Amino acid sequence: MVRRCQRLRDDGERGAVMFWVIPLMVGLIAMAGLIVDGGNAISARQHAADVAQQAARAGADALSPDTLRNFNPSALTADHNAAQAAAQRVLDTAGITNPVVSVDGDSVTVSVTVHEHTQILSAFGLNDISGSATSTATALHGNNAGGTG
Repeated sequence: MVRRCQRLRDDGERGAVMFWVIPLMVGLIAMAGLIVDGGNAISARQHAADVAQQAARAGADALSPDTLRNFNPSALTADHNAAQAAAQRVLDTAGITNPVVSVDGDSVTVSVTVHEHTQILSAFGLNDISGSATSTATALHGNNAGGTG
């Protein structure tokens, strides 16, 4: 009888560790997801910034032929259609969809969003993360960067 009571008491504690292990494992997986997919979010933001800068520079390099022939080099402007096309070529090469490219005089502004699929956080219902960036480039004549040379 004593053995039976002791066995019943011991059986009552079976599985008690499970109440600690399961939440702990879920928490560890969630933290790993934040680390891995958080890194992917930072990478997506950096990729968006890089592509936006490249596209804006390419657009700003598409200068209007009329302003190139002008005697006033500070009056350079970008050719609207050529700037749009140059920026779009860079964006197409990078695989960016739905960018916003605007040309205003000598400035070209490009806004992009890069989407990345999550690797771990998809188990918690977060399937997609994105990074956005906007960059503006201006057509310059000569060495207008400042500084001493």
